[in-house]
Amino acid sequence: MTNKVPTHIKVLYGVADAGIAMLTAIVQFFLLFYYTDIALLDPALVGSALMLGKLTWDAVNDLLFGYISDRTRSRWGRRRPYLLFLAIPLALTTWLMFSLPPGLTGVAAFLIVLTTYLLFDTLHSFIGVAYSALTPELTQDYDERTALTTVRQIFTVAGYIIGAALATVVADVYKNNFGFSNSASYSAMGLTFGIFAAIVILITGFSVKEKPAEEIETSKMPPIKSFVETLKNKPFVRLMLSFLVSNISFTLLTTLLPYYLKYVVKMEEQMPIVMMTLLLTIGLCLYPMKMIADRLGKGKAYALGLGITSVAILAGFFYPAHPTPLVYVTAIVAGMGLSSQWVCPWSMMPDVIEIDQAVTGERREGVYYGMWQFTSKFANAFAIAAAGWMLSGFGYVPDIPQTELAIFGIRFLFTLIPVLMFILTMPLLIKYPITRESHTQLVEELRQNQELLH
Repeated sequence: MTNKVPTHIKVLYGVADAGIAMLTAIVQFFLLFYYTDIALLDPALVGSALMLGKLTWDAVNDLLFGYISDRTRSRWGRRRPYLLFLAIPLALTTWLMFSLPPGLTGVAAFLIVLTTYLLFDTLHSFIGVAYSALTPELTQDYDERTALTTVRQIFTVAGYIIGAALATVVADVYKNNFGFSNSASYSAMGLTFGIFAAIVILITGFSVKEKPAEEIETSKMPPIKSFVETLKNKPFVRLMLSFLVSNISFTLLTTLLPYYLKYVVKMEEQMPIVMMTLLLTIGLCLYPMKMIADRLGKGKAYALGLGITSVAILAGFFYPAHPTPLVYVTAIVAGMGLSSQWVCPWSMMPDVIEIDQAVTGERREGVYYGMWQFTSKFANAFAIAAAGWMLSGFGYVPDIPQTELAIFGIRFLFTLIPVLMFILTMPLLIKYPITRESHTQLVEELRQNQELLH
């Protein structure tokens, strides 16, 4: 396989992430809101169910799926079978997750939330790990990996916009045009987005080819040793910690935005427009952020973006308790900064995998992307669960006029907590050891050191 990837393959590869990101968006933005304000479940119960799932099966499935993906051999390759055979089941579990029976309480509610979420999350994980591991499979060229990632992120942002900005619009169409109830309209929305995601994932699965099996070096490490070796990669650990903390902050923002708009600034009807503004700004700033990363280095560009986002979100703490156009200013400025969250970490990942290959002599993309996917999903679930717990702690009661304490809690959780976490992440990124200039030299030095050891 040549290092250059044709443009049409970049597009056909990237299109699957529109579906994956779309489902991620509806979970981040609307799952907790659906549970509390549509299904009328206790937010603390929901948070506990989601967190239990993360601490049990989901604590190991990404790592396991990455390891399995690395060792898969089939006529379709190592990664593609999971896109081809799991896309339709993923659509069905998305529908189930937004289709809770009415009147659930107590243990029944807890178990159904836990079960439907784990079914969805398991399939979403396996597809996500296999899909992400295709990036270094398609090319080993430093610049081509960046180009491939950039095209992918364009589709990622597009899918995220579709999910975040249009989910409530689609639900309203079913409600207003077809007479669906609130709960039935969200169920139909989940099925609609699940089907769309399955279609674009299948397009990539049928279109993108992998290396022939005989050209692939199988990892010979047992699972535990493979994971331990991964954690010895210090640049990866630094990147993973940075991504974990910043992702928790980002998910808190996306999860609490509907509550902030509905209860704090009284702009619930403008929710799709605010989300569209935020995400379109992110999309428009992807290429400028890439240019900044080329100039400053990926770590410093990432830190700069989080700093810009922090300033914008902090301003939201002081906004009046009525509709204000300043919300759109925050959405635009925060979107400019958050473009770094989409460009930088995903383009930094292939660099740390190259370091691992120089040390171990094996290509273990699946293990790395399994741990990366676990970090992302743990951050998402922890943030959603923590939001539920903290909302309950401030006295939030679903879908009624809120107390002053509950409104303050929403304002506090939406602004100050994410800003603090973004700030804590920045030093790790400013001093990130791998730059474009040092990457080639560092890999070569590691290879030479390994040769001296043998």
